[in-house]
Amino acid sequence: MDGDDIALSWVLASRRPEQLAKFYADLLGSIPEPGVAAHHWIVPLQAQGSLQIYTPSGKRPWPESGSALAPCLQRRAKADPLLELQSWLHHVIQLGGKSTEEPRLESFGAECWLEDPEGQRFLLLVLGSESAETTIG
Repeated sequence: MDGDDIALSWVLASRRPEQLAKFYADLLGSIPEPGVAAHHWIVPLQAQGSLQIYTPSGKRPWPESGSALAPCLQRRAKADPLLELQSWLHHVIQLGGKSTEEPRLESFGAECWLEDPEGQRFLLLVLGSESAETTIG
């Protein structure tokens, strides 16, 4: 097996996968697609890979929310990272997300932790236009 055969995707457990897929697709500027079953949806990512949202088998325990792994949605600022983050945050809240903290300005840009409509944590990150970082994490 060589690296050309490997693709990375993220999986996220959901009690309402279609609705959660629509939430993330809107945030990511994508269109959700039906997956391999009625309880499985795919949100294609612009660069590469996908976010797969599914309902776990009833034979397995429900995954714990707020574990160490969380999605980070990021963009580069065109001007003031904190102002751009606040605007993005407002959009997320309109879609049903919930802020768990105040947005904050850091040396690399602005960030804020949120919860999606099902309580899963994710990070919004707006990198400063002058930041040398291409990604955080």
